Amino acid sequence: MKIRSIIIFFLVACLSLPLAAHAADDPTVERKEAVTVAQDNADSAAAPADKKAADETVKEPAAPSMGEEETSAPEAEGPEEAVEEKPIADPLEPVNRAFFTFNDRFYFWVMKPASKVYSAVVPEWGRVRVRNVFHNLAMPIRFVSSLLQLKVRTAAFELGSFMINSTWGLGGMFDIVKKPYDIHDQDLGLAFGHYGVGEGFYIVWPLIGPSCLRDSVGLAGDSFLYPVNYVTPIQDLIAIRAYEQLNNTSLRIGEYEDLKASALDPYISVRDAYKEHRRSRIKE
Repeated sequence: MKIRSIIIFFLVACLSLPLAAHAADDPTVERKEAVTVAQDNADSAAAPADKKAADETVKEPAAPSMGEEETSAPEAEGPEEAVEEKPIADPLEPVNRAFFTFNDRFYFWVMKPASKVYSAVVPEWGRVRVRNVFHNLAMPIRFVSSLLQLKVRTAAFELGSFMINSTWGLGGMFDIVKKPYDIHDQDLGLAFGHYGVGEGFYIVWPLIGPSCLRDSVGLAGDSFLYPVNYVTPIQDLIAIRAYEQLNNTSLRIGEYEDLKASALDPYISVRDAYKEHRRSRIKE
C-alpha cells in the first residue's frame, strides 16, 4: 500500500506541473489574484486607526524642516564647471589704449579706404593669389617653429608643400598641396609657449596690433626667418611689406568692424580675443 500510494502521488505531481504553468498564463487566474489582493486591501483598511497611522509613519518619512531642506537634500552636482582662465596682465593699459586708438583710426582713415580702392581694381581671385605667394615665402617661420616643437609631420608638410607650390604652383600663387585640417600655421611665439614660456604682459604695437611679451620676442625671431625682410634697399622693403598688408586687409574687411560693433569696450574685446586665440593654439 505504501509503495502504491507513493507511485500515485508521484503521477499526480507530474500531471499537475503543466497545469500549474498553464494557470500562470490564464487570465482567469490573474483575475482571481486581483480579487485576492483587493480582499487583502479591504481587510487592511479595516485595521484599527492607530495601527494604520503607525504604518504610514513607518512608510512615509517626516517632511524636513525649512533649515533641513537646504542642507540635508543637496541637489545632484552636475559636471564640473570649467575653471575661468587667468586674465592676461596689462600693466601698460594706458599706453596700450593710446596705441589701440592710433591703430583703430589708421585702419578706418587709411587702410580701409585704400583697401576698398585696391579691391575695386584687383579682383578677389588675384588678391588671393598674392596672399598665397607671401604665405608660401613665410615657410621658414612655420618650418623652424614646427621643428622646435618636435612636430615632425607638420614640418615635413611645410617643406614638401613649399617645394611643390613653388614649382608647380608658380611661385606659390596656386595652393597645389591642400593643408590637412589638423595642421595649423606655427610661429616662434607658439614654440615658446609650447615649452611653458609665459605670455608676460599684454602689448599693443603701432601698425602691428595686439601681442604680448613672449610673442613680441617670437615676432622678432620670425622677422629673421622671413625672406622678404632681406630685400634691399630699405625703400623696396617698406613698399613690399606695405603692399602685403594692404592685400591682406582687403581680404578681411568687415571682421574688425563686426568685433567692434558687438563690444562694449573694443579694447577689452580685442585683448580677450587675442588671449583666447593664442592660448588655444598653444594647447593644440
